[in-house]
Amino acid sequence: QVQLVESGGGLVQAGGSLRLSCVASGRTFSSYAMGWFRQAPGKEREFVAGIRWSGGYTSYADSVKGRFTISRDNAKNAMYLQMNSLKPEDTAVYYCNAGVYSSGNYYPQDYWGQGTQVTVSS
Repeated sequence: QVQLVESGGGLVQAGGSLRLSCVASGRTFSSYAMGWFRQAPGKEREFVAGIRWSGGYTSYADSVKGRFTISRDNAKNAMYLQMNSLKPEDTAVYYCNAGVYSSGNYYPQDYWGQGTQVTVSS
């Protein structure tokens, strides 16, 4: 079992930066790939970024490539999302997830945090 808690959301102007954190409890944290998803009002939840358990492989949605960076620290049971050059369309609730990679694709498992709100003003 893995329990996840996100933090670091907030209100920022377009072009600004935020760093999200996700802290996990549970002894199997390092066994999972980890990912960030987001859900804007009226839209479905979408994949943002993922990272293998070793941290040696990452993947990103096209909409955030070059702006967002995912990282993890297994010693701290933590994962991070550095978000730069934020745009109003990045506004959403951001969720932390524990999942798996298969054939280079990230598949979320049913371990979710409660979410943290990110609002980017124009």
